[in-house]
Amino acid sequence: MSIINYANRIIDFKIVYYGPGLAGKTANLQYIHRCLPNANRGNMISLATGDDRTIYFDFLPVSAVTVRGFQTRFQLYTVPGQVQYNATRRLVLRGADGLVFVADSQFERLRENVESFRNLEANLHEYESTLDEIPYVLQYNKRSAKSGAGDLPRVRPQPADLTGAVLRGVGHRGQGGVRHAQHRIAHGARERVRCRAGEAP
Repeated sequence: MSIINYANRIIDFKIVYYGPGLAGKTANLQYIHRCLPNANRGNMISLATGDDRTIYFDFLPVSAVTVRGFQTRFQLYTVPGQVQYNATRRLVLRGADGLVFVADSQFERLRENVESFRNLEANLHEYESTLDEIPYVLQYNKRSAKSGAGDLPRVRPQPADLTGAVLRGVGHRGQGGVRHAQHRIAHGARERVRCRAGEAP
């Protein structure tokens, strides 16, 4: 849920990168962080969770984007990929304004993708929410892998609008859909708030 700072006239949006372990969530955030000007990004923070971790940083868009006269700022998080840290996943997911599900497009990882996606839906249900209510992007990562070069396995039927956009990427090099996913989900989160406030896109 977006947080409005009336004193500084800033709206903070929370974007969560979800997906199975080693799919490329951290690589996505590291690449995005490197691409942003120093003046527009906060420090990248790593919170240890046993032998897994949660990554976080915030940034201001390079181009001035406002909602009802408020400047926008985005906080990007990853969730732990390992199943035993589901309580942490659920905690990080709370209040999300947009989601990027990073799937590993190698065929042998299909089962883990599906299990992680179902886990995402289950955790959203704990907050009485669904993917029909939150903008999300499905990014198939590791498109450079030989076993991921064919047709994409679909983990969920996709609606036709911005919610559920399907993109392809190579996280560690930033190719394909990495920055596109970030831009699409940021746009979706802003438009969701604009629609709730009755503001035209």
